[in-house]
Amino acid sequence: MTHILHIDCSPRGDRSHSRTLANEFISTWKNTYPNNRVTYRDLGHQVIPPVTETWIAGAFSPPDTHTPELKAALLLSEEAIEEFIGVDRYVFSVPMYNFGIPANLKAYIDQICRVNRTFTAKTDGSYEGLVKDKKMLVITARGGSYLQGTPAEQYDFQEPYIRTIFGVMGVIDITFVHAENLAQKGEVRDQSLSQARNALQALITGWS
Repeated sequence: MTHILHIDCSPRGDRSHSRTLANEFISTWKNTYPNNRVTYRDLGHQVIPPVTETWIAGAFSPPDTHTPELKAALLLSEEAIEEFIGVDRYVFSVPMYNFGIPANLKAYIDQICRVNRTFTAKTDGSYEGLVKDKKMLVITARGGSYLQGTPAEQYDFQEPYIRTIFGVMGVIDITFVHAENLAQKGEVRDQSLSQARNALQALITGWS
């Protein structure tokens, strides 16, 4: 049985393209593989708090020295990490905001990207991920197009950041499906959404 963690990031509801595409993929996946399990987290509507000074003090001190205050500050982080490492695959739906990721996703990443929990730091300055043998699918919604080899590629801080930060934690098998040019209306937007849906449909069997 495959266990998927499905995370939506958009604060929009039914009008969100990233949510819609991810929900269509998950629905088809569950119909195709009814014995698989899906855990859902809605970062768009259930806000993750940013790290605090108390959080930092707890994250960078030995657990056996933690006071009740430090333990409380890390409680959400510990729960999110256990959820993150306890599944086999991830499906993230991520709108592009100002060429990057939404603040709520960044807050979530800050909660789970913790030294000696999801990665270790080596003496040579490199990192070793502790989250092994996972697969990730990232479905993005973008107002423009940032294809590799085009002048606009330099503005894409979304895919490179996601690949880097989850790679630090050990998740390196990452597939992206971009729905681009969504700020345009009519045929251009419809064609982009259709291409994204076709790519996701192909992954139902190809990602298994």
